[in-house]
Amino acid sequence: MLKDADPSSFSAIYVVCGYTDMRYGIDTLAAIIETRYHLPLFVPNTLFLFCSRRVSCIIKIPKNAERNPPPL
Repeated sequence: MLKDADPSSFSAIYVVCGYTDMRYGIDTLAAIIETRYHLPLFVPNTLFLFCSRRVSCIIKIPKNAERNPPPL
């Protein structure tokens, strides 16, 4: 999934340093971005990357212009 992402399509890419518990939900990960790093969440074309303890696992949270995207 990440290999399909074109880095030039994002205006900013943030890598959250350190280990993140991958059991956290999207709301908790968003709270980490807002409280710990003081970054706005709803900036179009921004990508946030989180690393787990396993090097093989990275979770991405792309943020596009839609505040409430339609359900899948």
